[in-house]
Amino acid sequence: MSVAATGDQYLSDKYKSHPPGLYMLFTTEMWERMSYYGMRALLTLYMAAATINGGFGWTQKETLQIYGIYTGLVYVTPLLGGWVADKFWGQRKAVIVGGSLMMIGHFLMAVPGKVAFFSALGFLILGNGFFKPNISTMVGGLYRPGDARRDGAFTIFYMGINLGALLGGLICGTLGEVVGWHWGFASAGVGMGLGLIAFLTLQKRLLGDTVGMAPKPRVVKDEGPRQPLTKEEISRILVILILAVFVMTFWAAFEQAGGLLNLYAKNKVDRSLGGWEMPATQFQNLNPLFIFLLGPLFSMIWTYLGRTGKDPSIPVKMAMGILFCAAGFVVMLGAAKITDGGGKAGMWWLVATYFLHTVGELCLSPVGLSMVTKLAPVRYVSLLMGTWFLIGNAFANYLAGYIGGFAEELGEYQIFGGLVVVLTASAVLLLALSPVLKKMMHGADAINHEAPNKKPALGNATAEAA
Repeated sequence: MSVAATGDQYLSDKYKSHPPGLYMLFTTEMWERMSYYGMRALLTLYMAAATINGGFGWTQKETLQIYGIYTGLVYVTPLLGGWVADKFWGQRKAVIVGGSLMMIGHFLMAVPGKVAFFSALGFLILGNGFFKPNISTMVGGLYRPGDARRDGAFTIFYMGINLGALLGGLICGTLGEVVGWHWGFASAGVGMGLGLIAFLTLQKRLLGDTVGMAPKPRVVKDEGPRQPLTKEEISRILVILILAVFVMTFWAAFEQAGGLLNLYAKNKVDRSLGGWEMPATQFQNLNPLFIFLLGPLFSMIWTYLGRTGKDPSIPVKMAMGILFCAAGFVVMLGAAKITDGGGKAGMWWLVATYFLHTVGELCLSPVGLSMVTKLAPVRYVSLLMGTWFLIGNAFANYLAGYIGGFAEELGEYQIFGGLVVVLTASAVLLLALSPVLKKMMHGADAINHEAPNKKPALGNATAEAA
C-alpha cells in the first residue's frame, strides 16, 4: 500500500500546522513508550535481584545476556510486522494487534514465576513487531512526498517517544523499585492500555478512510505488471542499509543504559541525596529529560544552519551522534577508575554521560525515522522501516547485552574503553563515506523550506532536532 495515498483533508497545504492525526499518533506512541521504557528500567534490576527480594537472583552476565536477547528480538519482529501491514492488514490493524499483545505481555510480567516471565517477553517481542514500524509509517503517511512539514512531524512524534520514556521511569520505575516489582510491571500494562484506548477511539475520525488502511484488492485487468525498482530507488535503499550498520554501533553502546549502566548505577554509584537514596531507575529519566531541554535548542540550530546553507548532511549528523556517544564513555572511564579501585562513583559521572549520549541521540536518531520514509519506495516503506529496526536496533541491542556481560570478567574500564575505540573509528569512517552516500540519495534527503512569505512550521529544517 502506498502510504502517500492519503486523504486530501490530511495532506492539504491549507494546514498551517500539522494534521490532527499526528497528535493522536503522538499520544498512542507516548503511552506505548511509557510501558516499554518503564518495563525496561526494571528488567535487569528485577532479574539480578536476590530471590529474597522478589527477583530471580541471576548473575550479571546471565541477566545482561537475557536482556540483550529480549531487546534484540524486540527489533527483529518489526520486519514481520512491516511486511504483514504492507501486504495484508495495513498499518492501522497492525498497531491495534501489536498494542493488544504488548498489553497482555506487561500484565503477565506482574505474575510471579519464570513461566509467566518468559511468556510475557514473548508477547512483548511479537507485539512490538506489529506496533513499532507501522505507527512510525503512519506519521509519514499524513504528508505528501516533499511536504516541508514532514520533518517537523517526526520531531513532534519523537518528543512523544521521550515523554513516554520519562513517564515510564517516573511511574513504573518508582513503583517497581520502591513498592514492588510487579506493581511497576502492571503499571506498564495500564499505560499500554491507555494508548490503545486513544487509538481505537480517535483513529477513524482523525486518520480518515485511507491513512494506514489495508491495501485494496488489486484489479489485474486495470493494472500492468509491477514496475521493477529503478536504479535511483535501489541506490537509496542501499543508503538505508549502509547507514543502518553505522547506526548499529551507536545503539550497541547507547543501549548500555538499560543494561550495564543500569546495574552500575544500582551497585557502584553513590546515590545519596541529603540522607535519601535515589532509586537507580531514576537515572533512566535523564535521557528523556535532556531531550526536552535540548530539543528546542537543536531545532533552532538546525533551522539556522539550513537557512544559511550550512546544514550538515544526514551521514555527517549521524557521525556527530556517534562521536558524542564515544565522548560519554570517555567520561565513564573516569568513573570506572574510581569503582575499579573499590570506591563508589559520584552521580555526576552518569549525569554527564547521559547528557553527552542525549546530544548524540539528537544528532542521529530522529533522522533515521524520517530518512526511511524519504528514501524508501512507497510500496516497501513499512518493510524497510522494519529492516531499519532489524539492522540498526535488533543486532545492536543483542550486542549491547553481550558486550555488557563481559564487565564482570574484564571490568567496566575495559568495556568503556573498547566502546570509545569502536565508536570513534565508526564515526571517522562514516565521515569519509558521507559524500558518496549523499550522492547515492539522489536528492531525496533535500530539506524543503517554506516560501519566504510564510512562517516556517515547527521543526521545518530537519527531523534530527527532537
